[in-house]
Amino acid sequence: MTTNTYSFIGIGIYTLAEASRLTGVSSPRIRRWIKGYSFKSGEDVHSSPPVWRSQLPLIDQKIALSFLDLIEVRFVDAFLEYGVSWKTIRLAAQRAKEMYQQDHPFVTKDFKTDGRNIFAEVVRDSGEKLLLDLVKSQYAFERVISPSLYKGLEFSEAGDLTRWWPMGKRHSVVIDPQRAFGKPIVSKEGVPTSVLAKAFRIEKSAERVASWYEVSVPSVRAAVQFEEKIAA
Repeated sequence: MTTNTYSFIGIGIYTLAEASRLTGVSSPRIRRWIKGYSFKSGEDVHSSPPVWRSQLPLIDQKIALSFLDLIEVRFVDAFLEYGVSWKTIRLAAQRAKEMYQQDHPFVTKDFKTDGRNIFAEVVRDSGEKLLLDLVKSQYAFERVISPSLYKGLEFSEAGDLTRWWPMGKRHSVVIDPQRAFGKPIVSKEGVPTSVLAKAFRIEKSAERVASWYEVSVPSVRAAVQFEEKIAA
């Protein structure tokens, strides 16, 4: 696959540094998850394969991530924080790929975790919702999962992930692969948050920045708040 023939429209484009800034996961960790890595144990050298492969080709010989890759990073990091083992994550990813027939199974609306095992939500012929343990292939009744994994994610009626509201849906900042190549923007006016925040740092006036970029003062303040949050 080459960048000359690949269409980047509607899928989002992020460098490792941008993905790290938006997810809070270090660039080296993201690289290992996407590229795999080798490590030495005693006298032996072992290889750890990628958890998944980026949706995008190399750009100028550098790793690039799509919007789905970005959210996948967020999910894998959350699973690890909940104490889910790498073995479980890898097995679950493979099973989910087979079940959903897609390369980013963790970002489907039905994919859920209870902190110990990763589950995919399935509906039996009876219509009763159960959770399928992807690792053990055993059924368990639906239980409480962490809603924080899905907070701010917006899905289509078909269950496809469409956009991410990183500060929550009541906040005006959105990450939408259909707009501005997936860069964080203020939703109403579509101006990148980084542009508004940089202008504010220079001018120290939300009113003047709002006038320059023809956005509302609340949009400027929302952009500044978001950029300060991800910079912390």
